Amino acid sequence: MIFPIYRRPGGVVFLDDDPAYLEMLAEVMPEHWPIRLFTRPADCIAYLQQEPAEREADTWRQMDILDKWRSGQGLIPQILRYWREAATWRFGLAQVCVVDYSMPAMNGLQVLEELGDWPGARVLLTGRADEQIAVQAFNASLIEQYVPKQASEITRRLAQSIQRLLDDPLGRQAQGWRATLSREQMAMISNPQIGRQLQALAEAHRWIEHVVIGDPFGVLALDDSGQAFWLQLEHASRLEELVEMAASVGLSGAEIQAIRDGQHLFDGEFHLAIGSDRPGLLPAMALGERMLATVSKVPETLGPGPERAYARFLRDQASRELDDETPLVGAFSQA
Repeated sequence: MIFPIYRRPGGVVFLDDDPAYLEMLAEVMPEHWPIRLFTRPADCIAYLQQEPAEREADTWRQMDILDKWRSGQGLIPQILRYWREAATWRFGLAQVCVVDYSMPAMNGLQVLEELGDWPGARVLLTGRADEQIAVQAFNASLIEQYVPKQASEITRRLAQSIQRLLDDPLGRQAQGWRATLSREQMAMISNPQIGRQLQALAEAHRWIEHVVIGDPFGVLALDDSGQAFWLQLEHASRLEELVEMAASVGLSGAEIQAIRDGQHLFDGEFHLAIGSDRPGLLPAMALGERMLATVSKVPETLGPGPERAYARFLRDQASRELDDETPLVGAFSQA
């Protein structure tokens, strides 16, 4: 697998004219998904069409970070500042819309057509009589996935399909952050073996949002409690540069030899980026054949903390009830 350059949580919207079916989905879908449920197409369309301004504002904020990086400002302090200041509604911006095809007022494809260039992924739920229509829609790239309602283990299959779509990197943001990576760095994280190891690290540390950057090379990540992490990535050919940096701050001969042997990594670039004068050595782990990595926690004062954490965002969300009566004004105004 290829480790995504940029990833963060996103919301899932369900539209079905059967309230009982929606209530069943609300009970069985993963608890860590922000979910909205609609029975009326017009309400679902109105909800999704209000998102573009908020989505564009968030994308612009990230592009501004990249513009300032090109002008000489460091990426790490800017990203950490963005996470401290950004509103948590960004976690709820819908990434997947699941629509039943057979509805009395509008069929599912008509609803999706009304959404125009809404950038999320589209999933169509179908009955037996609708499957040929779904196949044609899929082949015409009108939907990313269709799931027959009569399929065995429908809820498991649907959840797996949605999760795959949520795991896809966000297009414009990922493309923007890719500009910080050299061709060699991009090749490293595109290695399937390294990608699997990076994904395992992300899951072990419960990272819900991350960005891969090339200056310095590594992954800046957030867990669900608002704790930020730095995953330093180094190619074995760069160890002598780390040795020189370590020697310049007075590390001992034994410590320098541990860097040269690939047993430890020196995190001087990261500490320089956050304005700290306390760099040190951290145990190295192997990624693939020639890559080394080490993980460290970012000082809590530099991260968003629990008040702006994903876990807090999920707790503050309304219960999974039908949203048809929920006012749309201010839906994204929460901090």
